[in-house]
Amino acid sequence: MTFEGLYSLHKLTVIMLPYSTLISLDKTAKTPIFLQIAAGLTEHIRRGIIPAGARLPGSRTMADSLGLHRKTVVAAYDELLAQGWLETQNSRGTFVSQKLPEIKPISLKRSVILPATNAQTKAGFPFLADPLLKLPIVKSSNALAFNDGFPDVRIAPWDALSRAYRTALRQGFRKNLLFYGETTGEPSLRAAMTDYLQESRGLPISIENVLITRGTMMAIHLAVQCIVRPGEVVVVGEVSYTSCNLIIKQGGAKLMTVPVDEHGIDVEAIEQLCKKTPVRMVYVTPHHQHPTTVIMPAERRLRLLQLAKTHGFCILEDDYDYDFHYNSNPILPLAAADANRNVVYVGSLSKVFSPALRVGYVVAPAEVIEAMANLRRIIDRQGDNLLEAAVAVLFRDGEMRRHLKKAQKIYHQRRDLFCELLTSELGNVVEFSKPTGGLAVWARFDPTFPLPELARKSRENGLWISDGLHYGSKLNATRLGFAAVNEEEIEKGMRILKGVIEN
Repeated sequence: MTFEGLYSLHKLTVIMLPYSTLISLDKTAKTPIFLQIAAGLTEHIRRGIIPAGARLPGSRTMADSLGLHRKTVVAAYDELLAQGWLETQNSRGTFVSQKLPEIKPISLKRSVILPATNAQTKAGFPFLADPLLKLPIVKSSNALAFNDGFPDVRIAPWDALSRAYRTALRQGFRKNLLFYGETTGEPSLRAAMTDYLQESRGLPISIENVLITRGTMMAIHLAVQCIVRPGEVVVVGEVSYTSCNLIIKQGGAKLMTVPVDEHGIDVEAIEQLCKKTPVRMVYVTPHHQHPTTVIMPAERRLRLLQLAKTHGFCILEDDYDYDFHYNSNPILPLAAADANRNVVYVGSLSKVFSPALRVGYVVAPAEVIEAMANLRRIIDRQGDNLLEAAVAVLFRDGEMRRHLKKAQKIYHQRRDLFCELLTSELGNVVEFSKPTGGLAVWARFDPTFPLPELARKSRENGLWISDGLHYGSKLNATRLGFAAVNEEEIEKGMRILKGVIEN
C-alpha cells in the first residue's frame, strides 16, 4: 500500500510504517536515544509521512520494532506529548495531535531511509547575504604556523586568571556580576583600564572615556556605525587591516585609499584628498602599521592631527600591539596628543593574553562613548561581567604587568632569532625590515615564488603561512608571525619553508 493509502486510513487504524528503517538511531552519539526517537518522529510528522490525527503503535510494539527497551520509547512519547506533537485519548492510545495542520504526504517512489534530523540549507524566505563578508575564517590549531601575529597562549597566566575568575564568581552575587550590567562594561575593568592607559600611554582620560568591548572588531564596528553615515568617505591605507575595510564597506561608507610608504600612511595624500572631498574618518595603525609594521614618525602624526582639526574628521586609531616594543620606548599614541578630541582610540587584550580572551576597549569623548554604548545594547547588551571582573583582578594584583614584562622579553628573543634565520636561510628570496615591535614580520617574497603556491606547499609539509591574497595579489607579501612559536619551532618552520622554496 502507498503512503497516500495509509494516509486515508489513518483515522481508523494504526499506521504501521517501517519505523526501524525510517528512524535512524546512533547508540554512539551523545544525544540520548529517546531524543533521537522523538526527533525522528517529529521529522516525519513535519513531512506529512505521519499525518495529523494518526494513531501511533503502542510503546511495547514500537520498542519491539526498534529493538529497544519499552521505557525508552515511553520517554520519547512523553517528550513529544510535552512538546505538543502527540496527544493521548483515553483507552484508545497515542495519536499525532489533531491541532497540527494536515500536510500532504510525500510520495515515495522508492524505499528511502530518512535521517532522524534534517540539516536545512535553503531558506524559505528572502534574506541579505552580503558577498563582502564571505571570506574564509582563520581558525587556530595546534599545527606549526607563522601566523598573522598572535601571542603565544602557552605563556599566558592561565592559573592566575582561573583564580581571579573563581574570586569573581564567589563575589558575583554580592557585586551584581550575575545580573545585567552596564553596557559600557564592568566598572572594575573600566577603572583598571583607565589607570593602565593613563600610565602606559599617557592618555588624559577618566573612566567616562572608556568602553569595554568584545575585542577590537566590535570596537571598530561601533565606532564606524556611530560616526560614519552611508555614503561618507573613510580613508585607509592601500594596504590595511582587511577586517576593518569590510566593516567600513558593510556600513555603506565610501572607502578611499592612499599610499603607504616606509613611514606609514601618506598624510600628504590625505591632505590632498580632503581638498577634493569631505572626509568623515581616517583609519590608522600608527604604532605598527598593519600589515607592514612600520612606525609613523612624530612629524607625520602631528600633521595628521592638524588635518583632523582643520577638516573636522575623526581619526580611528587602532593600537593593536602597542604593548610590545623592543628597541626603545614606543612613541605615544595620537590620542595622547589629541587636544581637539578628534581621535577614537581602540585596542584589545587579545594580543596581550590570548585571542580567546575577547576583551577590547574604546577610548573617546564621553558623549561618543555613550552613543556607542547605546548601540552596543541592541547588539550584545553587555560583555561577560565575570570575565571582565576577573581581568580587572589581574590588573589590580599586578599579574597583567608581570605577564607583559615576561612576554616582551620572550617575544624580543624570538624576533631576533626569527629575523636572523629569515636573513640567513631565505635572504635571497624574502625582503623585510626588522620590526622594532609587534608580533610579526612583513615579508615580501620574490615574484618567482608566488605566495599562494608557496603557502599550499608549506601546509602540505606541516607549516601554515598566509597566502597574502587579502593584501593584494600584486604584492606577493604577507605577515609572518614569530611570537606564537618557540625557538625550536622557529627553526623547524624555517627548515620547512626553505625546503619548499629549494624544491
